[in-house]
Amino acid sequence: MQYATRMPGIPARPAFRKWVNAALTRDAEIVLRIVDEAEGRKLNRDFRGRDYATNVLTFVYADAQPEIQPGTRPAVDDAPPLTGDIVLCAPVIENEATQQHKNLPAHYAHLTVHGVLHLQGHDHENDADAAVMEQLEIEILGRLGYQNPYDQHQTATGSQ
Repeated sequence: MQYATRMPGIPARPAFRKWVNAALTRDAEIVLRIVDEAEGRKLNRDFRGRDYATNVLTFVYADAQPEIQPGTRPAVDDAPPLTGDIVLCAPVIENEATQQHKNLPAHYAHLTVHGVLHLQGHDHENDADAAVMEQLEIEILGRLGYQNPYDQHQTATGSQ
């Protein structure tokens, strides 16, 4: 866990650990880094060619990752630990939560789960894969006590 910014409202380590563990289907070695807008923009530009800060970036160390078929979950038997970095951009997450009327910790939980699912090979490059990933996010967040993050009728005070 790396806090590279001191913005208010960033959850504590135990919350992130709970969210990561809820989304994992096997052992993993993950660096979770919370960054400011400048670092988020630089990483997104350098690694994805997009010159803006985004809410979450997942860097998967491919040499230890099994390939999974779209719409399936990875096998867990005898698999090496997943390895990767998940970067959350605090100012982007805060702005999104405000604009979308979402509870800030709930939005952090959603984006942490989202990043962990990417680490495990899930993506949203096409409609079918996006539907699978969104359903997993909804299920995991529901088990954690959070509302459906895709429900447009949330309120910042009504979410957990």
